[in-house]
Amino acid sequence: MQRYLAVRPTPGKPGVRLYCFHHAGAGAMTYAGWQRRVGPGVTVLPVRLPGRETRRREDRITDGAQLVEELQSDLGPLLQEPHAFYGHSLGALVAYRFAEHRVRAGLRPPELLAVGACSAPQLPAPVLETLLSPELPDDELIRSLGDQESIPAPLRNRIGWLAGTLATLRADLLLAQNLRSAPMSPLPCPLDAFAGEVDRLVSASEVHAWKECTTTRFRFRTVRGGHFFVRGKDVPRAVGESLRIRAPHRAGRTT
Repeated sequence: MQRYLAVRPTPGKPGVRLYCFHHAGAGAMTYAGWQRRVGPGVTVLPVRLPGRETRRREDRITDGAQLVEELQSDLGPLLQEPHAFYGHSLGALVAYRFAEHRVRAGLRPPELLAVGACSAPQLPAPVLETLLSPELPDDELIRSLGDQESIPAPLRNRIGWLAGTLATLRADLLLAQNLRSAPMSPLPCPLDAFAGEVDRLVSASEVHAWKECTTTRFRFRTVRGGHFFVRGKDVPRAVGESLRIRAPHRAGRTT
Protein backbone atom coordinates (compact mmCIF):
# COMPACT_ATOMS: atom_id res chain seq x y z
CA MET A 1 0.00 0.00 0.00
CA GLN A 2 1.38 3.40 -1.01
CA ARG A 3 1.80 5.70 2.00
CA TYR A 4 2.35 8.79 -0.16
CA LEU A 5 -0.89 8.64 -2.13
CA ALA A 6 -4.06 10.27 -0.82
CA VAL A 7 -6.11 8.49 -3.52
CA ARG A 8 -5.56 4.91 -4.64
CA PRO A 9 -5.32 4.39 -8.42
CA THR A 10 -7.76 2.04 -10.13
CA PRO A 11 -5.80 -0.90 -11.63
CA GLY A 12 -6.15 -1.18 -15.39
CA LYS A 13 -7.94 2.15 -15.81
CA PRO A 14 -6.91 3.66 -19.18
CA GLY A 15 -5.38 7.10 -19.52
CA VAL A 16 -2.59 8.99 -17.80
CA ARG A 17 -2.02 9.12 -14.05
CA LEU A 18 -1.21 12.64 -12.89
CA TYR A 19 0.75 12.69 -9.62
CA CYS A 20 0.35 16.08 -7.89
CA PHE A 21 2.81 17.47 -5.34
CA HIS A 22 1.62 20.16 -2.93
CA HIS A 23 3.21 23.43 -1.85
CA ALA A 24 4.96 24.13 1.45
CA GLY A 25 2.80 23.92 4.56
CA ALA A 26 -0.02 22.25 2.64
CA GLY A 27 -1.18 18.72 1.91
CA ALA A 28 -2.99 16.56 -0.59
CA MET A 29 -6.26 18.47 -0.06
CA THR A 30 -4.74 21.20 -2.21
CA TYR A 31 -5.84 19.10 -5.20
CA ALA A 32 -9.37 18.30 -3.96
CA GLY A 33 -11.05 19.89 -7.00
CA TRP A 34 -8.62 18.81 -9.69
CA GLN A 35 -10.23 15.56 -10.81
CA ARG A 36 -13.40 17.26 -12.08
CA ARG A 37 -11.41 20.10 -13.66
CA VAL A 38 -8.65 18.19 -15.43
CA GLY A 39 -10.99 16.53 -17.92
CA PRO A 40 -11.28 13.01 -19.36
CA GLY A 41 -8.46 10.53 -19.74
CA VAL A 42 -6.49 11.75 -16.70
CA THR A 43 -6.56 10.35 -13.15
CA VAL A 44 -5.45 12.82 -10.48
CA LEU A 45 -3.39 11.24 -7.69
CA PRO A 46 -2.43 13.75 -4.97
CA VAL A 47 0.81 12.97 -3.15
CA ARG A 48 0.91 13.68 0.60
CA LEU A 49 4.28 14.27 2.29
CA PRO A 50 4.71 13.17 5.93
CA GLY A 51 3.97 15.56 8.77
CA ARG A 52 0.48 16.73 7.71
CA GLU A 53 -3.15 15.64 7.38
CA THR A 54 -3.42 11.86 7.90
CA ARG A 55 0.39 11.68 8.22
CA ARG A 56 0.70 14.44 10.81
CA ARG A 57 2.26 12.12 13.42
CA GLU A 58 5.11 11.18 11.08
CA ASP A 59 8.41 13.02 11.06
CA ARG A 60 8.68 15.77 8.48
CA ILE A 61 11.38 15.34 5.84
CA THR A 62 13.87 18.11 5.14
CA ASP A 63 16.43 16.08 3.17
CA GLY A 64 15.72 15.93 -0.56
CA ALA A 65 17.72 12.75 -1.20
CA GLN A 66 15.79 10.91 1.51
CA LEU A 67 12.50 12.12 0.07
CA VAL A 68 13.14 11.00 -3.52
CA GLU A 69 14.34 7.62 -2.30
CA GLU A 70 11.13 7.18 -0.31
CA LEU A 71 9.03 8.34 -3.27
CA GLN A 72 10.74 5.84 -5.55
CA SER A 73 10.28 3.01 -3.06
CA ASP A 74 6.64 3.91 -2.49
CA LEU A 75 5.46 5.01 -5.95
CA GLY A 76 7.99 3.37 -8.25
CA PRO A 77 5.93 0.22 -8.90
CA LEU A 78 3.08 2.41 -10.21
CA LEU A 79 5.25 4.43 -12.60
CA GLN A 80 5.66 1.77 -15.25
CA GLU A 81 2.36 2.99 -16.71
CA PRO A 82 1.90 6.35 -18.50
CA HIS A 83 2.15 9.09 -15.91
CA ALA A 84 2.80 12.79 -15.46
CA PHE A 85 3.82 15.08 -12.58
CA TYR A 86 2.47 18.45 -11.50
CA GLY A 87 4.15 20.30 -8.65
CA HIS A 88 3.22 23.66 -7.14
CA SER A 89 5.89 25.84 -5.50
CA LEU A 90 7.79 23.39 -3.22
CA GLY A 91 5.97 20.61 -5.06
CA ALA A 92 7.57 21.70 -8.34
CA LEU A 93 11.02 21.06 -6.88
CA VAL A 94 9.90 17.71 -5.46
CA ALA A 95 8.43 16.63 -8.81
CA TYR A 96 11.51 17.76 -10.72
CA ARG A 97 14.03 16.05 -8.42
CA PHE A 98 11.95 12.87 -8.36
CA ALA A 99 11.82 12.80 -12.18
CA GLU A 100 15.55 13.57 -12.33
CA HIS A 101 16.26 10.71 -9.89
CA ARG A 102 14.32 8.27 -12.05
CA VAL A 103 15.99 9.39 -15.29
CA ARG A 104 19.43 8.93 -13.75
CA ALA A 105 18.42 5.42 -12.71
CA GLY A 106 17.37 4.60 -16.28
CA LEU A 107 13.68 4.47 -15.39
CA ARG A 108 10.69 5.77 -17.31
CA PRO A 109 10.36 9.57 -17.22
CA PRO A 110 6.96 11.25 -16.92
CA GLU A 111 4.99 11.99 -20.07
CA LEU A 112 4.94 15.59 -18.85
CA LEU A 113 6.45 17.57 -16.02
CA ALA A 114 4.26 20.56 -15.17
CA VAL A 115 5.30 23.13 -12.58
CA GLY A 116 3.68 26.22 -11.10
CA ALA A 117 4.62 29.20 -8.90
CA CYS A 118 8.25 28.15 -8.57
CA SER A 119 11.48 29.67 -9.83
CA ALA A 120 13.66 27.29 -11.82
CA PRO A 121 15.96 25.11 -9.68
CA GLN A 122 19.17 26.56 -11.17
CA LEU A 123 18.27 30.08 -9.97
CA PRO A 124 19.11 31.59 -6.58
CA ALA A 125 16.12 31.86 -4.26
CA PRO A 126 16.70 34.81 -1.91
CA VAL A 127 13.08 34.63 -0.73
CA LEU A 128 13.93 31.32 0.96
CA GLU A 129 16.71 32.95 2.96
CA THR A 130 14.21 35.53 4.21
CA LEU A 131 11.53 33.00 5.09
CA LEU A 132 14.02 30.68 6.83
CA SER A 133 15.48 33.37 9.05
CA PRO A 134 15.25 32.10 12.67
CA GLU A 135 14.50 35.66 13.75
CA LEU A 136 11.38 35.87 11.55
CA PRO A 137 8.29 35.81 13.83
CA ASP A 138 5.28 33.74 12.84
CA ASP A 139 3.15 36.77 11.91
CA GLU A 140 5.94 38.10 9.68
CA LEU A 141 6.28 34.69 8.04
CA ILE A 142 2.58 34.71 7.20
CA ARG A 143 2.78 38.25 5.80
CA SER A 144 5.91 37.39 3.81
CA LEU A 145 4.01 34.70 1.94
CA GLY A 146 2.37 37.58 0.11
CA ASP A 147 -1.04 36.01 -0.38
CA GLN A 148 -4.02 35.95 2.01
CA GLU A 149 -4.92 32.52 0.61
CA SER A 150 -1.84 30.95 2.18
CA ILE A 151 -3.43 30.81 5.64
CA PRO A 152 -7.00 32.18 5.66
CA ALA A 153 -7.80 34.60 8.47
CA PRO A 154 -10.27 32.30 10.34
CA LEU A 155 -7.60 29.59 10.63
CA ARG A 156 -5.01 32.01 12.00
CA ASN A 157 -7.13 32.33 15.15
CA ARG A 158 -6.91 28.57 15.85
CA ILE A 159 -3.70 28.70 17.85
CA GLY A 160 -3.03 24.96 18.10
CA TRP A 161 -3.72 24.38 14.42
CA LEU A 162 -1.64 27.39 13.42
CA ALA A 163 1.40 26.31 15.45
CA GLY A 164 1.46 22.89 13.79
CA THR A 165 0.96 24.35 10.32
CA LEU A 166 3.76 26.87 10.76
CA ALA A 167 6.11 24.16 12.03
CA THR A 168 5.33 22.11 8.91
CA LEU A 169 5.77 25.18 6.73
CA ARG A 170 9.22 25.92 8.17
CA ALA A 171 10.29 22.29 7.68
CA ASP A 172 9.04 22.39 4.09
CA LEU A 173 11.04 25.55 3.43
CA LEU A 174 14.16 23.73 4.63
CA LEU A 175 13.28 20.91 2.24
CA ALA A 176 12.93 23.42 -0.62
CA GLN A 177 16.33 24.88 0.19
CA ASN A 178 17.87 21.39 0.19
CA LEU A 179 16.24 20.46 -3.11
CA ARG A 180 17.80 23.56 -4.68
CA SER A 181 21.29 22.71 -3.45
CA ALA A 182 22.09 20.16 -6.19
CA PRO A 183 23.01 21.12 -9.77
CA MET A 184 20.23 21.13 -12.36
CA SER A 185 20.22 18.62 -15.21
CA PRO A 186 17.69 18.89 -18.09
CA LEU A 187 15.04 16.20 -18.37
CA PRO A 188 14.11 14.29 -21.56
CA CYS A 189 10.39 15.05 -21.21
CA PRO A 190 8.08 17.95 -22.13
CA LEU A 191 7.76 20.66 -19.52
CA ASP A 192 4.91 23.12 -18.89
CA ALA A 193 5.50 26.05 -16.53
CA PHE A 194 2.80 28.30 -15.05
CA ALA A 195 3.16 31.69 -13.38
CA GLY A 196 0.50 33.67 -11.50
CA GLU A 197 -0.36 37.06 -12.95
CA VAL A 198 -0.12 38.70 -9.52
CA ASP A 199 2.31 36.35 -7.74
CA ARG A 200 4.35 38.49 -5.33
CA LEU A 201 6.77 35.68 -4.43
CA VAL A 202 7.89 34.37 -7.83
CA SER A 203 8.19 36.42 -11.02
CA ALA A 204 7.17 35.27 -14.48
CA SER A 205 10.79 35.43 -15.67
CA GLU A 206 11.87 33.13 -12.81
CA VAL A 207 9.22 30.60 -13.83
CA HIS A 208 10.10 30.93 -17.52
CA ALA A 209 13.67 29.89 -16.65
CA TRP A 210 12.37 26.30 -16.36
CA LYS A 211 12.94 26.29 -20.12
CA GLU A 212 16.51 25.21 -19.36
CA CYS A 213 15.27 22.16 -17.46
CA THR A 214 14.13 20.16 -20.50
CA THR A 215 15.81 18.92 -23.66
CA THR A 216 12.48 18.81 -25.50
CA ARG A 217 9.24 20.79 -25.77
CA PHE A 218 8.67 23.69 -23.34
CA ARG A 219 5.53 25.75 -22.80
CA PHE A 220 5.05 28.76 -20.53
CA ARG A 221 1.78 30.37 -19.52
CA THR A 222 0.60 33.01 -17.05
CA VAL A 223 -2.68 32.30 -15.28
CA ARG A 224 -5.09 34.22 -13.11
CA GLY A 225 -4.26 34.58 -9.45
CA GLY A 226 -1.40 35.01 -7.01
CA HIS A 227 1.03 32.46 -5.63
CA PHE A 228 -1.71 29.94 -4.77
CA PHE A 229 -3.42 29.80 -8.17
CA VAL A 230 -3.28 25.99 -7.83
CA ARG A 231 -6.76 26.26 -6.26
CA GLY A 232 -8.22 27.79 -9.42
CA LYS A 233 -9.49 26.20 -12.63
CA ASP A 234 -6.92 27.37 -15.19
CA VAL A 235 -4.01 25.05 -14.42
CA PRO A 236 -5.80 21.69 -14.10
CA ARG A 237 -7.62 22.40 -17.35
CA ALA A 238 -4.39 23.36 -19.11
CA VAL A 239 -2.51 20.31 -17.80
CA GLY A 240 -5.34 18.03 -18.85
CA GLU A 241 -5.36 19.52 -22.35
CA SER A 242 -1.60 19.20 -22.60
CA LEU A 243 -1.74 15.52 -21.67
CA ARG A 244 -4.51 14.78 -24.15
CA ILE A 245 -2.62 16.37 -27.04
CA ARG A 246 0.90 15.74 -25.76
CA ALA A 247 3.57 15.81 -28.46
CA PRO A 248 6.31 13.18 -28.81
CA HIS A 249 9.38 13.87 -26.68
CA ARG A 250 11.40 14.57 -29.80
CA ALA A 251 9.32 17.65 -30.66
CA GLY A 252 11.07 21.01 -30.80
CA ARG A 253 11.05 23.54 -27.97
CA THR A 254 8.44 26.26 -28.03
CA THR A 255 7.41 29.05 -25.73
